[in-house]
Amino acid sequence: MERTISEDRQIARPLLVNGDGPRKDSSATAMVVLSTFIAVCGSYAFGAAIGYSSPAESGIMDDLGLSVAEYSVFGSILTIGAMLGAVTSGKIADHIGRRGTMGISEIFCIMGWFAILLSEVAWLLDLGRLSIGCGIGLLSYVVPVYIAEITPKNLRGGFATVHQVMITLGSAITFFVGTVVSWRILALIGIIPCLVQLLGLFFIPESPRWLAKIGRQKDCEAALQRLRGDDISPEAAEIIDYTEALKQLPEAKILDLFQWKYAHSLIVGVGMMMLQQFGGSNGIAFYASSIFTLAGFSAKIGTIAMAVVQIPTTVLGVFLMDKSGRRPLLMISAAGTCLGCFLAGLAFLLQDFQLWNEVTPILVLVGILVYNGSFGLGMAGIPWLIMSEIFPINMKGLAGSLVSLVNWFVSWLVSYIFNFLLDWSSAGTFFIFSSISCITVVFVAKLVPETKGRTLEEIQAMMTFSSRR
Repeated sequence: MERTISEDRQIARPLLVNGDGPRKDSSATAMVVLSTFIAVCGSYAFGAAIGYSSPAESGIMDDLGLSVAEYSVFGSILTIGAMLGAVTSGKIADHIGRRGTMGISEIFCIMGWFAILLSEVAWLLDLGRLSIGCGIGLLSYVVPVYIAEITPKNLRGGFATVHQVMITLGSAITFFVGTVVSWRILALIGIIPCLVQLLGLFFIPESPRWLAKIGRQKDCEAALQRLRGDDISPEAAEIIDYTEALKQLPEAKILDLFQWKYAHSLIVGVGMMMLQQFGGSNGIAFYASSIFTLAGFSAKIGTIAMAVVQIPTTVLGVFLMDKSGRRPLLMISAAGTCLGCFLAGLAFLLQDFQLWNEVTPILVLVGILVYNGSFGLGMAGIPWLIMSEIFPINMKGLAGSLVSLVNWFVSWLVSYIFNFLLDWSSAGTFFIFSSISCITVVFVAKLVPETKGRTLEEIQAMMTFSSRR
């Protein structure tokens, strides 16, 4: 163990020293912009899959004669597929690269959309939804990792947050379009972003860090040259030296992830994903119509208002990411979701006592809009960005699979029990979510590092040292 710690310090020390000196900030070249755009076409496909089930519900149930229970299976099986995709995402991305993984994910999504488009029976509908789930489970890991690995450190936060912007945009546009076209046409439209990404992958470079990891140093330098367009020698040397040093360590196994030196990274990665989902995000998104109906407010107007509010706040988060930093945005975002859930819980509590019945539907709307806007500002995307930053390249595949699996499992759990919680107590449900958001503020303040302005190698060295203190 002493030899391994010593080796780690030899890896980390020069990175920390180099990180302290002045380094010219890089600008976003056309290739970085193009590569990010192609990557986030997968994010849009992710959002379209999430947003599909709500506007398609009545059409599918009427045309195929599905019961409420059968449609519930169709809606929830997406998260089962996503868990399957998530648990294999890291290994696949490590073996065939980031571009290859995105390509496989889109093949799953395209097959799934075609299965839904051609469905005449419930089992084919479910199989298509399951296939799409596998695709977005892969995308949820590989897209933020790819973006984090190709962008300059001073722009990484803003570019990586575009992942969440496109998820939000995909979900919102799918809902709007779904109100005017049939569910089959909506499935056909869902194929478009998948095809754009699949074709675009032929025109963008592979992640330089992954190329360095598998020993393709010349390809690493060539990819970095395409992405930066200027002198890449210092950055290329740092990436190659770091990955070469990591190769001296034994090959990573799943149990290695639970070593003490990775404890801080693991706690932060898993903790942020659990808190993100236990805070009620997918429960509120999936069952927004039920919430507004229960409150006595128009479900259609309320859901449209949610989408309208979340898009600009998510975009605002992109612009603030590399200015204010990750931690302040996370704490403000979590505090906002805490307030939003508290307002919704208070409204339902007043309804239980038959007080202010004319005001409480509006108060529920305000609470949900505050929650949604605040969630889009930081909690929606930053946990995925931090996950892509804090684990070293030799552990990133294993860690990414674990963290993504935790996120999707908790997402399924919250989605499954949400209606039961509402039946138990609408007010209590939102007070629970509010409390978890409050815990999130404390968690971020105490444990989550500020990664703004650091290279990935500097962040990972910092996290390794912090686990030993």
